[in-house]
Amino acid sequence: QVRLVESGGGLVQAGGSLRLSCAASGFTFSSYSMGWFRQAPGREREFVAAISWSGDNTLYAASVKGRFTISRDNAKNTQYLQMNSLEPEDTAVYYCAHRKDFSGSYHYYDYDSWGQGIQVTVTS
Repeated sequence: QVRLVESGGGLVQAGGSLRLSCAASGFTFSSYSMGWFRQAPGREREFVAAISWSGDNTLYAASVKGRFTISRDNAKNTQYLQMNSLEPEDTAVYYCAHRKDFSGSYHYYDYDSWGQGIQVTVTS
C-alpha cells in the first residue's frame, strides 16, 4: 500500500524559507517520479514541481521557478521541496504525489497516489 507523509510545513514570514519533506513507502521509490502540488482556499489544486526517478530532470511552475527547489534522496525514500523567498501567495496546503512513470508531469491527473497534505502559511 502506497503511503506518502508530508512534514515540515508551518507558519513563516514573507521572505522566509521552509523545507517540506515527503516520506514514501509501499512502492519502489527509486523507480518512479514524484511531484508537489498545492491548493489554496477557494482555488483548484495546482502544480508546483516534479522530479524524475533519478532526480536528473525537474519541472517547475512559473510562479515558483527560481525560488523553490525539488530534490529526492532515493536511499531514504524521501523527496523534498526547499522553498525560499516565500510570499503570502504561496499560502496553501501542499501535497506530495507519486506517479507510476519515470518522468514527472504538470498534470494532477497523471499522478497515482497522494499524501494527506500539509499547511504552509506565509504572513506579510
